[in-house]
Amino acid sequence: MLKLWRRIPNSWLYLAGFLFASSLMGFGLYLQYVKHQDPCPLCMVQRLIFISILVLYLLAATQGPKRLGQRLYATLIGILCLSGIAVASRHIWIQHLPADQVPACGPGLDYMLETMPMSHVLQALLHGSGECAARGWTFLTLGIPEWSLFCYVALGLWAITIAVRGK
Repeated sequence: MLKLWRRIPNSWLYLAGFLFASSLMGFGLYLQYVKHQDPCPLCMVQRLIFISILVLYLLAATQGPKRLGQRLYATLIGILCLSGIAVASRHIWIQHLPADQVPACGPGLDYMLETMPMSHVLQALLHGSGECAARGWTFLTLGIPEWSLFCYVALGLWAITIAVRGK
């Protein structure tokens, strides 16, 4: 089994990471447009992070980086995954707040982008709002932010595994 693992080119492993992140984005779009579950502000931030991760995996798959490049990609993907873990953790925390402590719902993203400076928009998105407390879709009793947290960990570990594996 170890021989098979070492024979797989890194570009295929990066492609697997890209396909995994792409399927997560596809599922998010399915929930939004088919199941009519609009993303909350924290979900939108998590989507941007997933898109950034899948772009990096795609670049790595097409570029075929050598040792230094693999470590650079692992570092960049790891930083994005840590950011995603922080946002998902905040989302989980908001969902588990008592009802009287949930932050109030804020204005829509379109309105904020039209009327507020970008720094205030980013702050509002990262702070979350009352709509972030809605549980929405669940699988095996875990909601979207819990699954996102798991996926960020998996994508980060996958990038690190590719970077440290022997040639």
